[in-house]
Amino acid sequence: MKHKFLFLLVLALATCSAGMAQGFHLGLKGGASLYKIKGKSFKEEFSYGYNAGVFAEINFDKHWGIQPELLWNQSDTRTTQDFHTIYNTSANDLVDVKLNYLSIPLLASYRPAKFISLQAGPQFGILLNHDQDLLHNGQNAFKFGDISLLGGLQFNIGGLKLGGRYAIGVTNINNLDNRDPWRNHGFQLYAGFRII
Repeated sequence: MKHKFLFLLVLALATCSAGMAQGFHLGLKGGASLYKIKGKSFKEEFSYGYNAGVFAEINFDKHWGIQPELLWNQSDTRTTQDFHTIYNTSANDLVDVKLNYLSIPLLASYRPAKFISLQAGPQFGILLNHDQDLLHNGQNAFKFGDISLLGGLQFNIGGLKLGGRYAIGVTNINNLDNRDPWRNHGFQLYAGFRII
């Protein structure tokens, strides 16, 4: 229920802002994700995934605007041997973990020049799938919601958008206990194109 309310709030803000904005554009984007789950139960290395979705540009003036997005975002990692010592699973349970999120970034955008945008803001994530068998006990290992802070740089070449940003997870996505907090961290690299 909270996720539905949050989504409707973001949509309402974007719609209201569009009416006051000097420029409103829609586009498609996609790219690579380099994510890891921080926590001593997981390997401390980035793994490749993908991101794809739609974005809106809502410009209030020639420098300031917001960029709400709706993305499919993938996080991919492996547990380490520390996982079995903490959670008492067998030593051969080195498990692949792939999490797919519906992500809703809401970024403030500052353009010091027409061709470049500095962006920052929150990203709200809703887990679309989770590994029920991660611990072979039927529990849901990961929470269904995730909040991250994003910061990045976008190049604007006409309708073409090229950018990168870093995401820092602020919520603990461990749904098992409080012994080891797990947080998503990573890079999003993308290309996009305005269609309107």
